[in-house]
Amino acid sequence: MICQLKEFEKFSGRTGPVLLIIMDGVGIGKQDDSDGVFVAKTPCLDELFKSKLYTTLQAHGKAVGMPFDDDMGNSEVGHNALGAGRIFAQGAALVNNSIEDQSIFKTSTWEQLIERVKGDNQALHFIGLLSDGNVHSNIAHLFSMLRHAAESGVKKVRVHPLLDGRDVYEKSAFEYIEKTENVLAEINKEFKVDYRIASGGGRMVTTMDRYNADWSVVKRGWDAHILGKARAFASAKEAVETYYVEDEKITDQYLDSFVIVEDGQPVGTINDGDSVIFFNFRGDRAIELSRAFDEEDFAEFDRERVPDVLYSGMMEYDGDLHVPKHYLVNPPQIDRPVSVCLCDSGIKSFAISETQKYGHVTYFWNGNNSGYVNESLEEYDEITSDKVRFDQAPKMKAYEIADKTVELLKSGEFQFGRINLANGDMVGHTGIPEAIVTAVEAVDECVAKLIEVVKELNGIVLVTADHGNADEMFTVKKDKKQVSTAHSLNPVPFVIVDSGYQGEYDMASIENSGLSNVAATILNLLGFEKPEDYDPALVVFK
Repeated sequence: MICQLKEFEKFSGRTGPVLLIIMDGVGIGKQDDSDGVFVAKTPCLDELFKSKLYTTLQAHGKAVGMPFDDDMGNSEVGHNALGAGRIFAQGAALVNNSIEDQSIFKTSTWEQLIERVKGDNQALHFIGLLSDGNVHSNIAHLFSMLRHAAESGVKKVRVHPLLDGRDVYEKSAFEYIEKTENVLAEINKEFKVDYRIASGGGRMVTTMDRYNADWSVVKRGWDAHILGKARAFASAKEAVETYYVEDEKITDQYLDSFVIVEDGQPVGTINDGDSVIFFNFRGDRAIELSRAFDEEDFAEFDRERVPDVLYSGMMEYDGDLHVPKHYLVNPPQIDRPVSVCLCDSGIKSFAISETQKYGHVTYFWNGNNSGYVNESLEEYDEITSDKVRFDQAPKMKAYEIADKTVELLKSGEFQFGRINLANGDMVGHTGIPEAIVTAVEAVDECVAKLIEVVKELNGIVLVTADHGNADEMFTVKKDKKQVSTAHSLNPVPFVIVDSGYQGEYDMASIENSGLSNVAATILNLLGFEKPEDYDPALVVFK
């Protein structure tokens, strides 16, 4: 469907470009020592937050399509909402609904997965993030599928948990492993079956790489899950306990890969005739392992052995490339994102980020579609991310992103640009205050630089975030500090810096305004009417 934009009679835009800066993970916190955005020296943001053209936006819960208002937002749903201009039910909500109404268990994919492993020698394998963070996965989804598999006659199941410590408390692995072990024990007793944990590891070390940043992460997962090659332990609990003792500072997301063995042999390698389900619903950290299972001409690393299995994702993780080939729940169908409307109207734009968030300003922004909308009207630039822990290089590639943005702005070719500065989120996930503060300060410096350039070009800058993170470095429970590495539930800033502003518009009064209101705002400030079904703009013209 073509999305041809109409000219906006009330405002024709400025002569210069509109630039959207997404400060990933920079929310509005409590403004105390727990708030890395407040603690950091941010002269630019301090001034912006005093502006007449400043407001805050909801970036979590139902405001971004999550099932409940206490669900944290994330970069995927945040960029979906920013680009779509409307709210769409997101991964967690879609999976919840499909499990509640049992439709997931009536799909041909589920039936094929189950039928394949009803024999005594075949196993059904579940790989995924073991937590209730509801960002990439939810442990409740796993538990529902485990029970339904038992009810369907599957005798052998192996679970390969990826430990979180990022979307949940940094050392909570025991809690989730214990819950899983209890569920497995109950099922084994009730159905007289063999269900157990087989391998695992921390999410930043094992399996869950994204955007081709570090394929060695996926290889470690492949070695552990498929080949049974990793450090051996008698149980997952023993593995975690050992790693904690060996490095008291380590957190769950960085725990090494492990394999559970019995009598010297791995208890759950993935073999010919088995079925495999990746139970993450979010796509960015599930695509690479899916490719390793699905691609015949796979060349990213030596798989050594490629078992003949039926592999399925919880969802289709890439709608253009159709990764994976099989999946259980259809992703949200997002039509006419703002990038499509701009291309259909002949507007040239660019998108820039470093590897860690490149897919967010392209794939997720474009409604879960990879590749260009119209390559003749768009330029996408990826700055390669460092392959080190982000607390060790907290400035990340912010300055390089800013430099490339300046280059494209000054070219005069583009009317709109969007960039993501990943520091507040990626460094926020480390939970290390000194690094978080440095990260936020780097973002502040880059925002200031870009504002000055756009002012020179008589353009408009929009500064916002996709969710919070750096704004909540720790929480206090029972007078005890607890490091927070997860996204916060705090609102995010939104401010307009308009070089030619003469009072033509004010900030609109919208109840529970959120990220989906940004797209219409962009279009209005470019001089276009929003599509009729887009959420209203954050500005009202006089």
